[in-house]
Amino acid sequence: RNVMADLEEMGFVQSPHTSAGRIPTARGYRLFVDSLLRVLPPGQEEMRRLEAEFNPVMNSRALVETASGLLSAITQLAGIVTVPRREHAALRQIEFIKLSDRRVLAILVAGRNEIQNRILDLDRDYTPSELQRASNYLTEQFAGRDLRAVRNHLVNEMAQVRDHLNEVIQSAVELGEKAFSASVDEDEKGFVVAGQTHLMDYAELSSVEKLRNLFEAFHRKRDILHLLDQCIFAQGVQIFIGQESGHQVLDECSVVTAPYSVEGQVVGVLGVIGPTRMAYDRVIPIVDISARLLSAALNSRA
Repeated sequence: RNVMADLEEMGFVQSPHTSAGRIPTARGYRLFVDSLLRVLPPGQEEMRRLEAEFNPVMNSRALVETASGLLSAITQLAGIVTVPRREHAALRQIEFIKLSDRRVLAILVAGRNEIQNRILDLDRDYTPSELQRASNYLTEQFAGRDLRAVRNHLVNEMAQVRDHLNEVIQSAVELGEKAFSASVDEDEKGFVVAGQTHLMDYAELSSVEKLRNLFEAFHRKRDILHLLDQCIFAQGVQIFIGQESGHQVLDECSVVTAPYSVEGQVVGVLGVIGPTRMAYDRVIPIVDISARLLSAALNSRA
């Protein structure tokens, strides 16, 4: 009794109300994680599942969605993965394929194996020969440059001289603007989240107001993405407990994250969001291993 009273006085435990027992505070969980925690490696079945699901044959978006789903399924928390940042993905080739009168499939090949497909809704009809000439021009002019730089060049610099371009180049610029803008916009969607409904199973998060605020934060993305972006510059697993996240909507949550990389460069972050009383000993190694497996799968495609 005296020990519990001392712990409460020091801010490590608290009583939610008069008749309740004492529960750890965020400060108490921090002491536990930093000083007392012994992590448990995933079991053989979990490891087999993780290794089997991260299939390098999948494209990067599919791998991200797989990672978020696996994190959620294994931990029974909300799994979250930021979309890889492709600032340094160099264009190799672009092709346009006619689908219908005003719809065209744009195929962008970047890096060594990254293929992005985008369906473009256009303002006018393009003939197959126009599409081929546009493909040839854009590949010749921009192969070797990263996708964001190509988009910026087409949108900003080419707009200044658009009136002086011949018809072939003007068509290529119009198609290129749409194709590269669609590619960059896809990268900037922020993150993929899975298993938000698992949070409803935890009493401390189950009030309608708390759930509404959390789900709105997942939808808005801004606050959570800001927190995840901080983790890009950190080494290894990062743990934010309660108010440590700096965002009020996560005051009663913990966030466990780890960065993932391609060719030695960190391109994103994955992790889980759940109550502060989550099983840190089990969650931490799963997040760490998932980041390593996602990195390995993406590197095999780079």
